Amino acid sequence: MKANNFAVSREERRFEDYVAGAVYEFDETAGISQEDIVNFSQVYDPQYFHLDPDLAENGPYKGIIASGAHTIALTFRLYVKNFLPGQASFGSPGLDELRWLRPVRPGDTLRLRLTIQETIPSQSKNDRGTVHSLLETINQNDEAVMVCKCKNIIGKRRTG
Repeated sequence: MKANNFAVSREERRFEDYVAGAVYEFDETAGISQEDIVNFSQVYDPQYFHLDPDLAENGPYKGIIASGAHTIALTFRLYVKNFLPGQASFGSPGLDELRWLRPVRPGDTLRLRLTIQETIPSQSKNDRGTVHSLLETINQNDEAVMVCKCKNIIGKRRTG
């Protein structure tokens, strides 16, 4: 099942709107510049291949690349704004199987492809359930640059 939009708005979205097998590809993208990469890395990941274009040119990636943490941050901005519900998001117990598959370079444009793998109603709290999703961060060449599995606790609609 492939979908581009939910049947309800983000604010109205609840656990019942997340269907196992659905695949979402959102129109919103995240661009990244060399300045973005350097600024982020100066604060959070000060390695030379994120900071210094001249040194990076002779390094293992043959140029400056974004930090993996930066790639996660860009992915999660797209994830939160396009996939998670507004007030019905109860947070996440964590990520699994995080992998960086290709370097993210200045000028890349990233988008999110998301597959709902499983939905599990809570056995102990009937007002919520857990949505298991595969997140794929895709660049402008339709190449996956990062993948991870994410679990989110989502509130259900009130039934009475």
